[in-house]
Amino acid sequence: MTVAFVFPGQGSQAVGMGKALADNFAVAAAVFAEVDDALSSKLSTIIFDGPIETLTLTENAQPALMAVSLVAFKVLQAETGLDLARDAQFVAGHSLGEYSALAAAGTFSIADTARLLRTRGQAMQKAVPVGVGAMAALIGLEFDAAVAVATEAAQGQVCQAANDNGGGQVVVSGDKAAVERAVEIAKAKGAKRAMLLTVSAPFHCALMQPAADVMAQALAKVQVNKPAVPVVANVTASPLSEPADIVKSLVAQVTGTVRWRECVSYMASHGVTQFYEIGAGKVLAGLNKRIADGATTTTIGTPDDVAAFKAGRTK
Repeated sequence: MTVAFVFPGQGSQAVGMGKALADNFAVAAAVFAEVDDALSSKLSTIIFDGPIETLTLTENAQPALMAVSLVAFKVLQAETGLDLARDAQFVAGHSLGEYSALAAAGTFSIADTARLLRTRGQAMQKAVPVGVGAMAALIGLEFDAAVAVATEAAQGQVCQAANDNGGGQVVVSGDKAAVERAVEIAKAKGAKRAMLLTVSAPFHCALMQPAADVMAQALAKVQVNKPAVPVVANVTASPLSEPADIVKSLVAQVTGTVRWRECVSYMASHGVTQFYEIGAGKVLAGLNKRIADGATTTTIGTPDDVAAFKAGRTK
């Protein structure tokens, strides 16, 4: 069995996530404390107690989801003796989850990752005034068809594929009017569903260039180590290990497509039969099931999940 660890992105957040781990494991509480210290704020209080509106703010959701993923990962290491370099072939993450994957693999410290994601969230929010941009999910169109819809809808504005999630689920992003046109064009071209998403900014499109510039500056100031195992990067859908390549891909990721379908397909084609989704929710498990036929995705975000993983290793 060949293993990959994958880390969720925005949309997986829930009030109370990670709290059971913090209550049961000292290493988990220590990670939350480290993130709070790095940000000079009690993000853990927002994670545990909400309100959901505050947790969902991009500048909070991004470091919060990373924190919960790293809490689960560090507990897994402490409780089961997991060694990433020995036990896994790849790591990958969906959008901000790529930062979680890199922190788990030792490329960034947890403190630097928290600060990078706070900066990323703030920069993405500031890049486009509220109401100017939009995102929409096109369901039932394959990626090439969705790209054609976005191109037709642009009409001189920005409209591009933001997420290729697999299973005929593509998210487009850009100027609000162009994205609204994409919804109507997609329906006319046979999409099962096409709908605007409730998001605070048009992520992963050219309108995010100001945020990409901010991240280039921020990434230039942190220590970047070679990961314990290669990261299958969102923008290349191929494994990266060199720090300079990783930084370049993270900057490109702000305005580029999250090629999740191709990332999972790459890992599956290179022998991965078992994915572990580390952190909050089960979004990637649902996506992976539609992409990698025959591969299994197991979610690990609670003490019971850790115990099940540990029991499986001792059989």
